[in-house]
Amino acid sequence: MSFSIAGKTAIVTGAANGIGLAVGRHFADRGANVMFADMDEKRLAKELGTLPDDGNMRYFAGDLRERLTIANLISATLDAFDSVDILVNGSRQVVPSDPLDPEDDSVEQLLQQNLMTGLRLSQIVARRMIKQSEGRSEGQAGAIVNLSSIAARLTQPELLGYSVSTAALDQMTRSMALALAPYRIRVNAVAFGSVMSASLKDTLRENREYRSDIEEHTPLGRIAAPGELAETVQFLACEGSGFMTGQIVTLDGGRTLLDPVGAPAH
Repeated sequence: MSFSIAGKTAIVTGAANGIGLAVGRHFADRGANVMFADMDEKRLAKELGTLPDDGNMRYFAGDLRERLTIANLISATLDAFDSVDILVNGSRQVVPSDPLDPEDDSVEQLLQQNLMTGLRLSQIVARRMIKQSEGRSEGQAGAIVNLSSIAARLTQPELLGYSVSTAALDQMTRSMALALAPYRIRVNAVAFGSVMSASLKDTLRENREYRSDIEEHTPLGRIAAPGELAETVQFLACEGSGFMTGQIVTLDGGRTLLDPVGAPAH
C-alpha cells in the first residue's frame, strides 16, 4: 500500500492559520491539490499570497455554517481540480463555558461550528466521491478525516461546549464511517491533545505558566508541532490506511494515559 497523496485533491477547512494551515501546506508539499477553506479571507490571503492558476493550491473564503457556502466551496474545488478525494474537517473553535449559567450559549455555538459544519460538508463531499467512483470497483473512493480532541473523553466543566462538540464529532465519525463503508469511503478522526495551534499560542502568550503545566501532565514532556498532526492526517487519508475506518486515533503524547482531573486537555 502507498502512503502517497500525490495527485489527490483535498479540501482542508479551518485552513487560515495554525493546524489547518499546517495540514494544507503539508498536503501540498507532498503533491496533493489543496483547497484551503476558512472564514478569514484576509488571513488566507496573507498566509498563501497570490497563487498561480496552474499551481496545486487554491483558497476559498466563506462561512461554512451556511449551506450555500458549502455548495460554493465544492464548485470552486471542482472548477480548480475536477475532483475531491480527501476532506479534512479542521474548522473548530475553543471557547470557555460556564456550565451553571443558563445564558451561556457556548454549547450551541460550538455544536454548530465544530460538529454541524463538518457533518454537512461531509455529506455533500461524500455524494461527490460516490459519483466519481461510479464504474470503479477497487480502491478507496475517498477519505474523510475529522480533527477532534482528547477533551471529548475528559471532564472539564470550563470546556463544556468544546468537550460536548468534540464528543459528538467522534460519534459522527463512527456513524458516517458505517454509512459510507459500502461506497468505499473511509471516515476517521484524530483526537489530539496539546498541539501548537493558533489558539494555544494565544493562551501561552497570556499565561506563561500554562506551558509548564501542559508539559508536566504530558508523559512525552512537550507540546506537539502542527506538522506531527499533519503526518497523522496524511496517514489516515492515504491508501496505506485502506482498512481503517471509524477510528479515533489519539495523538496526545500519552496525556490520556494519566488523566488527572483538572490537567490541561487543550
